[in-house]
Amino acid sequence: MNRNLWLLSACQGLFLTNNVTFIAINGLVGLALAPYGWMATLPVMGYVVGGALSTSLVARSQQRLGRQRAFQLGLLVALLSALLCAWAAVSRDFWLLCAATVVAGYYNANAGLYRFAAAELTGPAAREKAVSLVMAGGLIGAVLGPNLAARSRDLFSVPFAGAYLALAVVAALAMVLMHFVRFPPVPPRTAAQGGRPLSAILRQPIFIVAAATGALSFGVMNLLMAATPLAMQQCGLPFSDAAFVLEWHVIGMFAPGFFTGHLIRRFGAPRVMGTGVALMAGCIAIALAGVQLHNFLVALFLLGVGWNFLFTGSTTLSLSAYAPEEKDRAQGALNFFVFATLALSSLASGVLVTTQGWSLLNWGSVLPVAACAAALGWLVLRRGVAVETSPPASAAGPHTPARPPSR
Repeated sequence: MNRNLWLLSACQGLFLTNNVTFIAINGLVGLALAPYGWMATLPVMGYVVGGALSTSLVARSQQRLGRQRAFQLGLLVALLSALLCAWAAVSRDFWLLCAATVVAGYYNANAGLYRFAAAELTGPAAREKAVSLVMAGGLIGAVLGPNLAARSRDLFSVPFAGAYLALAVVAALAMVLMHFVRFPPVPPRTAAQGGRPLSAILRQPIFIVAAATGALSFGVMNLLMAATPLAMQQCGLPFSDAAFVLEWHVIGMFAPGFFTGHLIRRFGAPRVMGTGVALMAGCIAIALAGVQLHNFLVALFLLGVGWNFLFTGSTTLSLSAYAPEEKDRAQGALNFFVFATLALSSLASGVLVTTQGWSLLNWGSVLPVAACAAALGWLVLRRGVAVETSPPASAAGPHTPARPPSR
């Protein structure tokens, strides 16, 4: 861990503070303002739809502005959109709230690249650990997010307006920290360094599996996490219990970051990801066993750990699928798949939990978890368990286009 990684980890933590607070309150604010109950999670969906729509714009800004200035732009959007959410809550304007969360999605897509930027702040031998440790910065969000939502809920006469204002302060703090992060300079771009077209990158088996497992693991996690506050409210549990469950869920998401990189380095990404699939299956089984506080608590904690293993592993796998000059288009595509899946899961979360109930929501999660297991099995049979995770090098010659080997 060097100084830049520590600062980037702190920014990751503040980003997750924003995300966890949004998850904790957007569904409830939406339920209070929406014309119909099934629309409750549309503000949650708006956040990820905005992220999906912003992926190409974010990729271009990263390429043209460089990491630091592009990340600062994302934080400025986070600050302004949080203020707009606060005004929407005060004015009781449901559609303005949805629009504000779509705008906030730019920050979601932008900060989603922190984990890739981490791999650029250290040597090739420590890329897995760097990705894992920066993601561990999400522990800040695990503690701060739910507590921020709970303690600022009644700060003003309008419920949760104070939470949105607090998120504006969080974004301002992250802007200060990001100012001191020093990223490697952007190399000059030449015609010979353009790399392969995106279609060639997408056709690689290792990229297909990395994209599928990353998107589906995030989709399942979001499907269950976004519905948890609503499900617990339906079961008669207070919001303080929901905040407590979300806190431990996010601890499960990011505490393993201190050792997931070591596990991947030792056992390989597919084995660690397979463990994540098993943990997600355990989460579903416990959630279906009952609706008491301990069921929600243990299920969501296992969901968080399972997501960490799957998502960190998929990020590590993806590093070997593209050359440095191809990173913007490859990472933009990975983020698009994640946000598109999140958009569908956010809408499904609110519709299913308010119309069909918590049990059917969990049964519906079995299919994507099984798909992750199938994708991993296919990759292992095709390549073997020890899948290479180091990125391909660019072509050495100044006039030779980079052609990483097909994965």
